[in-house]
Amino acid sequence: MSEKLPESQAKLTVFMLVKTNPEWLAMPVDQRFSEIAKHLEPALGRHPSVEFRWYDTEFYTARVTDTWVWETSSPHEYELVVEELRETPLWDRYFSIVEILPGVLNAYADNYGRSPVGS
Repeated sequence: MSEKLPESQAKLTVFMLVKTNPEWLAMPVDQRFSEIAKHLEPALGRHPSVEFRWYDTEFYTARVTDTWVWETSSPHEYELVVEELRETPLWDRYFSIVEILPGVLNAYADNYGRSPVGS
């Protein structure tokens, strides 16, 4: 039987489905990386409890081009990162935020004191 983590330690994972906008794609690659360094990296640096991963999905779907995955044990820190990003061109200028899907890993089992399937 798995032991449920206290709520303050349970990791929140947020899958943010995004789609590149023409302005982003029109930039040279070096400029894109410069924009990421300018806007995303500082926000993550101010909130080190928030982990970030970027998945390319444009190879397999037309609805979204990328999935940004955020993970933290502090939902408030995630909220602060999002607030910062909303003040940058990454949010709704370079990328359209298509959908935000939050979840907690294995909560279906933890909430009943059960072991998760497949773990």
